[in-house]
Amino acid sequence: MFLSRVRLNPARAGARKFLLSPRAMHGAVTAAFVDGVPEPGGGGPRVLWRLDHNSRNEVYCYIVSPDRPDLTHVVEQAGWPTTQTWETRDYTPLLSRLEAGQTWAFRLTANPVHSIRRKDGEPTKVTAHRTPKHQLSWLLQRQEANGFEIVAKPQDRQRGPDDEYEVIVHDRRARRFGKVEPTGKQNRVPLVTATFDGRLKVTDPEALRRMLTTGLGRAKAYGCGLMTLAPAD
Repeated sequence: MFLSRVRLNPARAGARKFLLSPRAMHGAVTAAFVDGVPEPGGGGPRVLWRLDHNSRNEVYCYIVSPDRPDLTHVVEQAGWPTTQTWETRDYTPLLSRLEAGQTWAFRLTANPVHSIRRKDGEPTKVTAHRTPKHQLSWLLQRQEANGFEIVAKPQDRQRGPDDEYEVIVHDRRARRFGKVEPTGKQNRVPLVTATFDGRLKVTDPEALRRMLTTGLGRAKAYGCGLMTLAPAD
């Protein structure tokens, strides 16, 4: 597995296209692999990506992938081709040293959704969570199955009933972007995302490794589901 990072230049038209359309960014990421990307499903590692908006002018695309990418076209279209390239590191050493009880800082951009039924007898409909409280609840419901638990704050550091965990929900976005169906019909795809920054404790290293390489939640093709770890300090 590999972890890659490329910085985008928001002043360039190519970067603005990628930032406005997750579908366009997905196409650019897919084109980075000479043999294409693995088909979703089967439970194996897949290509995941995420855009980090650290500031107005500092935007990075992170990619986790089974194969090493070639991001020349992304740099040429949307980066600084004469001064900066991209970084790719072997992700395996980090994955292999995960152990139960360790604490890590994490970042995750996800598409928190749930299925609801408005009336008896109607089929369920996938609907996005739109408040920070419900988006965090979505993440907490998935922590045990994915080998981690969000670190709880000591009571003397809690500022209210919704400040129980060492995590913040930010960069919440709701957008629509164009998608052309195989039939040629054009649709507008709605996408609600939220970014989580916090600290977690490893409870099941194998389950966590699996999630880090297969993603968490829906809309993985559109920049959701990639969690990255960093030293908790």
